[in-house]
Amino acid sequence: MSGFRPSWQAVLALFLCIVAAALGAMTLPETTAAAGATYPYAGTKYLMLGLVAAAALLSMMRLPALVEAAVLFIGAHVAAWLLIRGIAGFEGTARAPYFLVLGAAWLLGWRCVAVLAGVRSDVKAVSTALRLAVPTIFGLWILILWEAITRGAGIPFILLPPPSAIGARIAGSLPVLAADVNQTIFKAVLIGYVLGCGAGFVVAILADRVPFLRRGLLPIGNMVSALPIIGVAPIMVMWFGFDWHSKAAVVVIMTFFPMLVNTVAGLAASGHMERDLMRTYAAGYWQTLFKLRLPAAGPFIFNALKINSTLALIGAIVAEFFGTPVVGMGFRISTEVGRMNIDMVWAEIAVAALAGSVFYGTVALIERAATFWHPSMRRG
Repeated sequence: MSGFRPSWQAVLALFLCIVAAALGAMTLPETTAAAGATYPYAGTKYLMLGLVAAAALLSMMRLPALVEAAVLFIGAHVAAWLLIRGIAGFEGTARAPYFLVLGAAWLLGWRCVAVLAGVRSDVKAVSTALRLAVPTIFGLWILILWEAITRGAGIPFILLPPPSAIGARIAGSLPVLAADVNQTIFKAVLIGYVLGCGAGFVVAILADRVPFLRRGLLPIGNMVSALPIIGVAPIMVMWFGFDWHSKAAVVVIMTFFPMLVNTVAGLAASGHMERDLMRTYAAGYWQTLFKLRLPAAGPFIFNALKINSTLALIGAIVAEFFGTPVVGMGFRISTEVGRMNIDMVWAEIAVAALAGSVFYGTVALIERAATFWHPSMRRG
C-alpha cells in the first residue's frame, strides 16, 4: 500500500459513486416535457460516475501535488457540468443518485482546494496564481452547488433563482445596473466615504492634541455608532432631500466614528521609548506626529478604512429605501421585490457584493503598499 495515499474526500466520493450506481435512475420521468424530449442522463450517467470514480482513484496514487489537483479539478468540474446540463428542462425531478453524484463531485473539488492550499512555490507568478486559484475554486463551487440544488430540487424561482438566471438578468440589464451603480456608489458611497473618513481623521488629530476633546468625544462616538441606520436614514432624507446627498450624509455618520476611534487608538500605539527618543532630538509635536505616530497608526487607520468600505455601501443602499429618485441600488431592490422580479433583486445584490469586494480589495492593496514595513504585512 506504499503506492497509495488515500484522502478521506476521495474515499467518500468513491463510496457515493458506488451507492449512486446501485440506486439507478437519477431523475424521475418527466411527464410534462414536450413529446420526443430526451430522458435526462440517458447517455451520461455512467460517464459522470466514471469520471468521478477515476479522479478519486487517481488522487489516491502518489502523484505530484499539481498533477493531483489537475486530475481532481477536471473530474469534479466536468461531472458537475454534465450533471447541471442534464437537469436543464427537467427541474424538480432529481432523485437521490443525482445528489449523491453532486456530493461526490463536491468532495473532489474540496480535495482539489486542499491540495492547492498546501503547495508552496518560490516562483512569484506561481505563488500568486495558487493564492488566486484557491478562493476562485471555492467560490465556483458555491455557485455550482447553488445551481445544481435549486434546479434538481425544483426550488421555486420566487424563493431562490439559480445563478444562471441571475447572470442572464445581469447581462440583460447592464444599462439599468450601470445607472444604479453610478447613483449609489460613485455619488453617495464615495463622496460620503471620503467626507466621513476625512472628518474622522481630522477630529482624531484634534482630539489627540486637545485632551478634553478625547475624553468627551470617544464616549459620544460609541453612542452614535450604535444608532440604528433605519432611524437615521429618514431624518437625513428630510434634511437633505431625496437625491444622493441624503445618502452621503448617512454614509458620513456611519464612517466618521470608526475612523475617529481607530485613529485615536493608533496614535497611542507608538511606544514610550520611541517618543522619548524623538524628544531627545528636540522634535516638536507635529514632527513627532508625522514622523513617528502617524506611521505607527497606519495599520489602525487602514483597518478603519477597510471597515468603512463595507459600512458605506450598506448605509447608502439601506438609506435609499427611505426615499430616492427613480434610480439607485436600494431603490431598485425595494421596487423589484414588490414586482416579484427576484432575479433582478439578486442581480443588484450580486453587483453590490462585487463592488464592495473591489472597494475593500483596493483599500487592502493600498494598505499593503503603504505599510509594507509593518510586521503585520510580513510573511513567514
